[in-house]
Amino acid sequence: MDSRRGRPVEESPITASLVFVHGMRTSSAIWDRQAAAVTTSGHHARAVDLPGHGSRGGERFTFDAALETIDDAVSSCPTPPLLVGLSLGGYASLAYAASHQRKLAGAVLAGCSAEIRGKPIGAYRRVTNHMSRAFGLGGDDWHVVSDMLGALKGYSSLAHLRLLRLPVWLVNGIRDPLRIDERRYLSVLPSARLTVVPGAGHDVNSHAPTAFNRVLLDAAHRWRAASPVPANAVPA
Repeated sequence: MDSRRGRPVEESPITASLVFVHGMRTSSAIWDRQAAAVTTSGHHARAVDLPGHGSRGGERFTFDAALETIDDAVSSCPTPPLLVGLSLGGYASLAYAASHQRKLAGAVLAGCSAEIRGKPIGAYRRVTNHMSRAFGLGGDDWHVVSDMLGALKGYSSLAHLRLLRLPVWLVNGIRDPLRIDERRYLSVLPSARLTVVPGAGHDVNSHAPTAFNRVLLDAAHRWRAASPVPANAVPA
């Protein structure tokens, strides 16, 4: 409408933004079905490749570089995004959210409901490196596993959860061993919404894309409902 005639200018509907962070030894391609679902619903989606993965396979993984990758994607979004992470990407997303809450609308954390701190990660890293060298296991990108285990040594997801004051969705496949501490997560952050997907394993977004997409679209809807409407927008 023409504001020169004293009528409010009609603006485009407010849409949510979503940033997707993949797990170990995969890439941004695992989010194709999720990105299609949210963009079809009118939202903005961006999936990143972490160092050592996908288009960045020649790089070495570090936690700082992973957080920088997430920050670049978040800063490029037209609105504060929902940060969606699976497994390693979930732990990285949780760490990022704990330090950058004002930049985010919320976090969807999948396949990462296990507290790592206190578990023998260092010993496991040494054993897997030895086995890989001795028997030629793991492929050319096995160094990513070693880098990841080194980066997560001493990491505490529960400590980061305690800091969050933004909406959080926990999504786990019922067969995922990394949901072992989901009740501890809820005790630390009672406001979190937990969805356990029947029939799905660790890669819950791939095993049950319809159920996972439903969580994402619900989160995007809740974000949109809570967002202020611009003063000069015309109600639909």
